Amino acid sequence: MESLRESFLHLPSQMCTYQRATLEEEELLDTGADGIYHSSTVQMTFQRAVGLRCWAEKTNTERKLVLLVCALSVAVFICIMSLGLHYRDSHPGMCLSEPCVSVASTVLGALDRSVDPCQDFYSFACGGWIRKNPLPEGKSRWGLFSDLWEHNMAVMKNLLENTSMKTLSKAEQKAQWYYKSCMNESKIEELGAKPLQELINQTGGWGLKGPWEKDNFQEVLRTVSANFRTSPFFTVFVSTDSKSSNSNIIQVDQSGLGLPSREYYLNKTANQKYLNAYFNFLVELGVLLGGSEETSHKMMLEILDFETALANITVPQVERRDEEKVYHKIKAKELATLAPAVDWMPFLSAVFAPVVLNDSEPVVVYAKEYLQKVSELISSTNKSVLNNYMIMKVVRKMVSILDQRFQDAEERFLEAMYGTKKSCKPRWKLCVSDTDSALGFALGALFVKATFSEDSKAFVEEMVSEIKWAFEDSLKTVGWMDPQTKKAAKEKADAIYNMVGYPKFIMNPKELDKVFNDFDVISDLYFQNVMNYYNFSARVTADQLRKAPNRDQWSLTPPTVNAYYNPTKNDMVLPAGIFQAPFYNHAWPKAMNFGGIGIVMGHELTHAFDDQGRKYDKEGNLAEWWQNSSVEAFKHQTQCMVEQYNNYTINNEPLNGKHTLGENIADNGGLRAAYKAYVNWIKKNGEEATLPALGMTNHQLFFVGFAQVWCSVRTPESSHEGVITDPHSPSRFRVIGTVSNSHEFSEHFGCSTDSPMNPRQKCELW
Repeated sequence: MESLRESFLHLPSQMCTYQRATLEEEELLDTGADGIYHSSTVQMTFQRAVGLRCWAEKTNTERKLVLLVCALSVAVFICIMSLGLHYRDSHPGMCLSEPCVSVASTVLGALDRSVDPCQDFYSFACGGWIRKNPLPEGKSRWGLFSDLWEHNMAVMKNLLENTSMKTLSKAEQKAQWYYKSCMNESKIEELGAKPLQELINQTGGWGLKGPWEKDNFQEVLRTVSANFRTSPFFTVFVSTDSKSSNSNIIQVDQSGLGLPSREYYLNKTANQKYLNAYFNFLVELGVLLGGSEETSHKMMLEILDFETALANITVPQVERRDEEKVYHKIKAKELATLAPAVDWMPFLSAVFAPVVLNDSEPVVVYAKEYLQKVSELISSTNKSVLNNYMIMKVVRKMVSILDQRFQDAEERFLEAMYGTKKSCKPRWKLCVSDTDSALGFALGALFVKATFSEDSKAFVEEMVSEIKWAFEDSLKTVGWMDPQTKKAAKEKADAIYNMVGYPKFIMNPKELDKVFNDFDVISDLYFQNVMNYYNFSARVTADQLRKAPNRDQWSLTPPTVNAYYNPTKNDMVLPAGIFQAPFYNHAWPKAMNFGGIGIVMGHELTHAFDDQGRKYDKEGNLAEWWQNSSVEAFKHQTQCMVEQYNNYTINNEPLNGKHTLGENIADNGGLRAAYKAYVNWIKKNGEEATLPALGMTNHQLFFVGFAQVWCSVRTPESSHEGVITDPHSPSRFRVIGTVSNSHEFSEHFGCSTDSPMNPRQKCELW
């Protein structure tokens, strides 16, 4: 190859040779039959035509001018090429790969271009999707989360039904057997209500066929709690001690009710139709289990009255957000003074058998006043009502594992409760879901091997690091927090333990089999398998009591479309099931991935610093590690968000900004961290190609990708239930509430000040 100097020396002679010819001479050059010309002939013709002297004939001045022109030409050429390369890097054009074209089509189809994004970003991003997606039959709500879960269930179905796989572990085989027993409808129909009736008789019976006179309250309470994992009056479990995160401890809390929330019982004006549906459901269950219409009606009315009394003393969740106020550590023997209606030591010994307990066993009580009141309620209630209520709790839990008559009764109740339209729901969906609940890590091993690549895991782990960096970098500009608390907050963020995809043990067949070794599964007896699962679950729970918390223990199974942050372990869990569209695709533009799974990561990380998570230090202990000035400033900042979400309504029903505060903080912080991480990615890697047909920048695409994750439809009944019970805001307000607090959103969409999506006052925290 010639040197640059040599190429410069050759340029003048070439320029002399290739001067423009006259028209006649050009025509002469084009007459060759084969189109090939001879270079020497061309050179001679040009020289004669133009009459220029060649290099040897030029003066020194002329030569210098020619060299100068050549040098300048080369410099201009290099500049043009450099600018072109720079422009290509900063304006890389359009991504026309198959994944890009496909996702562009999906994004475009979900948009409603008739809506101004600055007026209503949710309708702009999701209006098209909502028009094209009426609620499916049998569903009270539907969105992209639901769609992905349906996809994952179909994958699990194929894995559970594929009995030809030769390398299954014993645990994976048990998952297939469990599913098979659930799918054995003929056996389930043959047995009918008999398995549950026998269970009730063994427990001591109930007053479905006449008055109940037995005085067996303590024995029945122990049986339904220990053997059937129900919680009639209160719930007991083992979990990490919030003030000593290196140990597990028995915990006692108020129990749940038959309806989703206490408000359903107490606000009868607004909820009478739901109460009626619930009561009719209970009466029908009584009849299916052998009682007369009259007896069942009388008994269930007493049960409903008692449960209403329970609802009256149940503490609303919004009043339980400050864990410091509800945490009470006592000794087991002190429970007898707190709630004397329960014989506590025999009860705890039965629930946590075979672990040996003594009356000095530490216990954390999360509902001290409730326990006092429930003890009084138990003492003042007829024993037959208490017994019937406890058995009814068992019946409710078993409905889904009985024959079709029970399934139909529950379906009618759910139709009234959530506004669903009657549908013929495939049996396999119930069975896949139940197998995931019982043997989710065995089924998860199959799922991960079939769907989740290690490349994706590495990419996602890197993305988590980028989100964490963005959050920590933003801490530097948080003006309301003092330097000492900022330093501690960064240390806590650094210490967050990330668990991506699946727990490691499920990929080791020996380890997986060891976990499920004591879980006996019979391939054709579904009811018995469920009972075996309850016993197995009880033993696992009891075993944890004498062990330190396992940081690698997951509370979600790998196929789950969700994620969570655990404050007592300071860890963030992101299951494999969520690493798919619409959250993630390795071939998509990074704007879509950061706007999807990136915001999920940012959301969970921000939970470490919401109104509840911030109270736990980097070790996972409930402790006051903030300076008082920052605590007060935090409360002031969050009050803005409480008021913001209080002003939103759905179906004329106002949201509760205090109840949803933690999730709203996480939504807002997650968006900011993910966007900052995306901008940083661009700085390191350059602008990426845009998607075709959308006519939007990748910065705009980031926000659209975030919004479209939340496209959803739901019935009015389901929306009502969500407002009352869900700590998350409805999807619409998760979008518009968050982007209206984002300066970057308004900048990229050109929203004028005081437009709905760009209010002058923004609620900013992290």
